[in-house]
Amino acid sequence: MPRFEHLGRSIAYDVHGEGDRVLVLIHGLLMNRHMYDRLAPEMAARGNRVVAVDLLGHGESDRPAEMVNYGINFFAQQVIALLDHLGAEQAVIGGTSLGANTTLTIARAEPERVRGMMLEMPVLDNALLGVSVIFTPILLGLRFGAPLWRRTAALTRRIPRSAYILDLWLDLARQDPEPSAAVLEGLVLGPGAPHHDERVKIQQPALVIGHRADPLHPFSDSGMLAEELPNARLIEAKSILEWRIAPERLDDELGRFLDEAWAEAAVPAPAEARLSRLR
Repeated sequence: MPRFEHLGRSIAYDVHGEGDRVLVLIHGLLMNRHMYDRLAPEMAARGNRVVAVDLLGHGESDRPAEMVNYGINFFAQQVIALLDHLGAEQAVIGGTSLGANTTLTIARAEPERVRGMMLEMPVLDNALLGVSVIFTPILLGLRFGAPLWRRTAALTRRIPRSAYILDLWLDLARQDPEPSAAVLEGLVLGPGAPHHDERVKIQQPALVIGHRADPLHPFSDSGMLAEELPNARLIEAKSILEWRIAPERLDDELGRFLDEAWAEAAVPAPAEARLSRLR
């Protein structure tokens, strides 16, 4: 498994396929790169070099237990460092939930590096209540139930990886609690995504994918984002599971989007964006 160093921390990633058409996939919160174990080979078979990364605090990357290491801007910096490590001047960047928000942050800070964006289930303005309701008890459990969580993690890590959907959920339980709690705290105390006034200036083509009946990823956020981004197309998934259990339709949508993104001329970054850096 390849790795690279960023600010003294080791970041893990997988590569599928080869070539100049680079697609970087960023997992959701407390998930890992294995959530793309099906999508990455499929997109590689369509002529893309697909890189699935474990952000700091996730998967097999380093997992420091101090919250100062985490935040959406820090995650964006790690992906930009990954592009540098790969020698990729540009990539289509995309992700799910946290990965979508990280992608938007990269496009705001380094637009010249982003050929296009795949944004599945972004977590924006309309998700505030769902985030509070869902993640507060999880954070409390990680902090105050750490001994039980560590025992659960030790047991679930003994279960071999075998079933894709099952492993998506087991990966949440396989992690030691302290770094996971630090990730949540870092995200809560920092910005979660670029502001509306910044999002409307992002010119890169975008494929926005959302679904209904999910308070953490409200479809209204996906619809709002598709209206804010000048060059976005909105796709409604049948459910959160469609891309996991019946992926053909959404695979085809992403495959067409990648072909279009690489066929079109790159969107030039405005002068003020070229001078901007992550704050």
